[in-house]
Amino acid sequence: MGRTARLKLMIACFLLALANPIAETGVAQPTLDSALPAETTSFSGSSGLDDLNPVLFPVEFGQTEMTVFVEQTGHTVEGMILDYWRANGQASVYGNPISEPYAAANGLYSQAFERGILQYNPDWTMTDDPWIRLAPIGRASVIDKRNVTRADGRRIAADRRTDAFTPLTGTDALQTADSRVSSATGFSLSGEFASWYDRHEGPFYLGEPISQPHSARGVTTQYFENGQLLSSNDVVWMAPLTREAPEQFGIDTTPVSQGTMPTYSEDMFVESANPYGVDTSDLFGRRSIVISIDDQTLRAYQGEQLVLETLVSTGLTPNDTEVGNFHVRIKRPSQTMSGFTSNTGEVVATGSEATAETSGLSTYEVEDVPHVMYFNYQAEALHGAYWHDNFGNQMSHGCVNLQLDIATFLYEWAPLGTSVTVVKDGF
Repeated sequence: MGRTARLKLMIACFLLALANPIAETGVAQPTLDSALPAETTSFSGSSGLDDLNPVLFPVEFGQTEMTVFVEQTGHTVEGMILDYWRANGQASVYGNPISEPYAAANGLYSQAFERGILQYNPDWTMTDDPWIRLAPIGRASVIDKRNVTRADGRRIAADRRTDAFTPLTGTDALQTADSRVSSATGFSLSGEFASWYDRHEGPFYLGEPISQPHSARGVTTQYFENGQLLSSNDVVWMAPLTREAPEQFGIDTTPVSQGTMPTYSEDMFVESANPYGVDTSDLFGRRSIVISIDDQTLRAYQGEQLVLETLVSTGLTPNDTEVGNFHVRIKRPSQTMSGFTSNTGEVVATGSEATAETSGLSTYEVEDVPHVMYFNYQAEALHGAYWHDNFGNQMSHGCVNLQLDIATFLYEWAPLGTSVTVVKDGF
C-alpha cells in the first residue's frame, strides 16, 4: 500500500473511532509533520455564537461535555479548550479566561486567558503534537514595548550593544552546555527559562524566543513568539500580556452571567478515588504520563508532584508499543476492539469487517474495553484490562493495559491534550 493510501486509511480509521471498533494495533503508520499557523499579531472578535459560525469547532474526540464558570474572571470554559487548559496547568500556567470563545482574525476558534490566547486549528489534529496552542501575540508585545516614547515625545532608543532584542551572531550564537540558540530567530534559551520551556512543551505553546533574557521592572524577563516569561527568586511564570492589554489584541473581556452553570472545580471531573492515595483536587501544574517499557510502569505527574505509580502491560513483540512523545487524543468510555493477526501474531488490520486482504488471517475481539484513551496514530491506547491480572509483563497488541481502578481514575484525571511519553532503554 502506498503512502497516500496508508495516510487516507489512517485518517479514516482515526476520525471514525467513535463509530467503529479499533484494535490494539502495532502496525507502523507514516509520521505527519506539524502544520504551524501563519504568524499574526492582531485579533478581532467578540463573544457570541454568530461570530463563531465560520469557525471550525473541535469535532467529537471525547472532550468534556461540560461548560464551567470561572468566578475569578466571570467567564466560561468548555469542551476541548477546557480540556487543554486543565491538561496544561489551569490558572497556574495560563491564568483564568478573560473572554468567551470567539473567531480570531486568522479564522481560528479562540479564547483569551490572562496570559495568552488558546486556539484550535483542525490542521493540527493530524499530528502527534498539541491540537490547541497559544496564539502568536509575543511579537506585537515586543513592538509595543520597544516603541516607548518619553513624555516629551522623543522615542527611547535601545543601546544596540546591549539590546536584548538583537539576535546573536558569530561566536555569540554558538551552542553551549547550558545554552542553546534558536536557529529560527537567533536568540538563546538557557537556565531556568529553558527548564520551564522544556517542561511546558515550549515549542508548541511559547514558540521560539524573540529576545534575550533581560531585566525589566525588577525581574528577569524573556519574550517568545506567543508569550513572555518572568522570573524572580527562582520562580518562573508567564506574564499576563492579554490581561494587561486586551484592547491590543481585540479581546472582549465583558463578563457573562453564570446562570445555572456550575462553578469550576476539579472535583467535577475527578470523582473516583486515586488508588495511589494522592488527592489531586487541590493540585496545580501541567499533567503528564510517563510509561516505561523497560520496567512496565506508568507514572503520572501534576507539576512536580507524582500523582500515580503503577504496573502496566505494554505491547508484546511483534506489536511493541511505540516509543515517543504523544498526547491523549481520543477518549471513549467503552469500546469493542477487534482485528486480524498474521501467523506471526502481528496485527495487520483493525476492525471486524473481513476483506480480501484479511482472508485466512486469525481474528480477535475484546468487547466493552473500559476507559479508552488513544495517544498515537497506531491506535494504541491506555485502557482498563479485565481479562488478565499479569501487570508488569508485556501482554497487549500495542496498547497499555491498566488495572480497572487505575484506568477509571486516569480517565477522569487526564483530559485531552495530556502529555504521554513512552520510553525504552532510558529514552
